[in-house]
Amino acid sequence: MQQKRLGCLTPLAITATLVTLLIIAGTVFASGSGFFNAGSLNAQTGETPLGGVTSHAAIGSECAKCHPAPWEADSLGDRCAVCHAEITTQLADPASLHGLMLGSAAKLNCRSCHSEHKGPTAALTDAEPKNFPHDKLKFSLASHPKRADGLAFACRDCHASGFSSAFQQSLCADCHRQMDAVFMAAHLIEYGQDCQACHDGLETLGKAFDHHLLAFTLAGKHADLRCAECHTNARSRADLKNTPAACQNCHQKDDPHQGRFGAACGDCHNPAGWRDSVQFDHNLANFKLEGKHAGLACEKCHTNPASFAGTPAACVDCHAKDDQHNGEFGSDCAACHNPSDWKDAKVDHSLFAFKLDGAHVNVDCLQCHINGVFKGTPQECGACHAKDDAHSGRYGLVCSLCHSTAAWKPATFDHRLSRFPLTGAHASLACERCHASGQFTGTPLACSGCHGDPAFHAGMFGSNCEQCHNTNSWNASYTGSHPGIADEGGSGVNHGGQGCRSCHTVSLHSATCTACHSGNQGGGD
Repeated sequence: MQQKRLGCLTPLAITATLVTLLIIAGTVFASGSGFFNAGSLNAQTGETPLGGVTSHAAIGSECAKCHPAPWEADSLGDRCAVCHAEITTQLADPASLHGLMLGSAAKLNCRSCHSEHKGPTAALTDAEPKNFPHDKLKFSLASHPKRADGLAFACRDCHASGFSSAFQQSLCADCHRQMDAVFMAAHLIEYGQDCQACHDGLETLGKAFDHHLLAFTLAGKHADLRCAECHTNARSRADLKNTPAACQNCHQKDDPHQGRFGAACGDCHNPAGWRDSVQFDHNLANFKLEGKHAGLACEKCHTNPASFAGTPAACVDCHAKDDQHNGEFGSDCAACHNPSDWKDAKVDHSLFAFKLDGAHVNVDCLQCHINGVFKGTPQECGACHAKDDAHSGRYGLVCSLCHSTAAWKPATFDHRLSRFPLTGAHASLACERCHASGQFTGTPLACSGCHGDPAFHAGMFGSNCEQCHNTNSWNASYTGSHPGIADEGGSGVNHGGQGCRSCHTVSLHSATCTACHSGNQGGGD
């Protein structure tokens, strides 16, 4: 059985549909804008005729005055501007209503706000807040979705005399008093009646405002302040931005220094507390804090809290009461003392007449400076070492003639400074070999004082030992003329080249010629 086709899809039906559409299109094209009629036009009259009529209704069936034909280049907005020439003028003025909203728009779209064909008494402006570009009028409705009573805002709520009427700013206060009357009373006193001078409807300066995004961040006690405490007499956003950020602009009344330290309060104070958080980098001052000075409370030195500049920097100004020297050494305490410990004093003794060297370097100051008296301390050795003087003062107070600061013992003495210079074997002798019992004064200078007369001298040659002996050797030869005997040279010394003991075997008196010349009795010698 053959399937039947739907009647609307037969070739005949499709052809009939296309022909009908072509007839309609041709009719519209031929009749132009007069083909449409969506309803009666508005009959509201204006004071001055525009385009030869006082209302849209007066245009009647002349649709072409507003609606261009499809083939024409004009738009509906262009036809509106033919009659409403003032709109073109407003577009050139950015301060006007249409200038703000549209700017220099190349193509007008009047229908977005203005509707027609809704009857003779219908409103010609359809601009409810949700559809109207209010942001372009310098006040956004973003933060105003509802009134204080919870209902949605309508244009008439703010523009009481109609859409085109100027906004009355007193309505802001009226509305916000219903939400918080106490806040509004204070707010109007602090910032004035011109709400739009600060507020833009976007909460730029409202609850969404973040002070941390600015150069002056709020910290410590600043964070709890009301805006008006810093932004005094501010009446616009410009006033708020131009609020001085220097501490002294707000805190001059709190400045106990009366400006003596300039305007940079932040060098010492911080927002945590004006008085409780004072911190100062003393390295920025002429007086650096070191040692125990660093831990002192400010008022220990700055006794007048209202005055820091001019605080004396000399040690004696604070430490005069600690000065055990009673001013004997002037005011430069730092010459001996340091900030780490007042009693741990060290002095550069090389600056004084008495230089410290050797064992003196390690001696405690008070061993020489008795009872802490420094000025007038004796410089003679005996003043300190009298108790160590084994000589009981017999050699005076100039101990350094024998002793040195390296050690009290052993002592050295330059015997050349005495009446008995040491030469030969004498130079290597221990002092006590001559200075018995530590006695130095009165020590005999004659040889016989140490070198008693030998037995074989029998006192014959007196005490002048050096006529035969010298300090290099005790066994030296006699250098004088031998009495009664002449040698070949006539001097009688070393007769026959012999030493004294060759003849004087027992004593000087025991020598005889026959002891050596017994076999020469006939000779003449």
